Amino acid sequence: MRSVADRAPRTIPLISPDCCCAPTRVREPPVAPQELTEKDTVSTKSRTRSKTRLSRALGIALTPKAAKYLEKRPYAPGEHGRTKRKQDSDYAVRLREKQRLRAQYGIREAQLKIQFEEARKAAGLTGENLVEQLEMRLDAILVRSAIARTTAQARQMVVHRHILVDGQLVDRPSFRVKPGQLVHVKPRSEGMDIFQVAAAGGHVDVLPKTPGYLEVELDKLQARLVRRPKRAEVPVTCDVQLVVEYYAAR
Repeated sequence: MRSVADRAPRTIPLISPDCCCAPTRVREPPVAPQELTEKDTVSTKSRTRSKTRLSRALGIALTPKAAKYLEKRPYAPGEHGRTKRKQDSDYAVRLREKQRLRAQYGIREAQLKIQFEEARKAAGLTGENLVEQLEMRLDAILVRSAIARTTAQARQMVVHRHILVDGQLVDRPSFRVKPGQLVHVKPRSEGMDIFQVAAAGGHVDVLPKTPGYLEVELDKLQARLVRRPKRAEVPVTCDVQLVVEYYAAR
């Protein structure tokens, strides 16, 4: 019996390209790339994770969910979050306080700077004026009255044209509510699940107590700004004097 090594290799006859039996190569059409959807580019989970990471970096809870993360991990995110950091410079301390104020109201740097210039020109302490002005924003009023759970949700309500001020539709979250004005949900939108949860008091337990400058009728989904807020009443974690020093040095 012949061994496997002695066996001659099997040859396969080649087909000439001139032969009529030669297979023709068909070029397949290029496959069009799939369009990226909003879910693929920026997912809700990634946005939530960024809020929690920012909360841990600043040492404050920006959302109710971030508060739970801070209880479990009360240190900065990252590989060296648990290690003791070197002492921050004066500039770093002022910068962090400014970032805290920005993050709690969810505004851009340009918006905060405009508010600071206005507060600086007004009578009284600049830092207190700054916080009081920010607290009179429409999205902040919705959060303080527990109609919205977070600032991002309040902004979405306003932009999607669900909120009225004294019966007039307002679609700008930065709209400054004046004392005496009534903020309420549009009647056609009251039946939505997001507002039904708020009317049932679904956000009351996770948000700070309603401040004294607001009269809230949550079952009617409305809130009235009685007077101008005072800094001591505003539930914002920030040393406003350091914010003033930050902008004054620039």
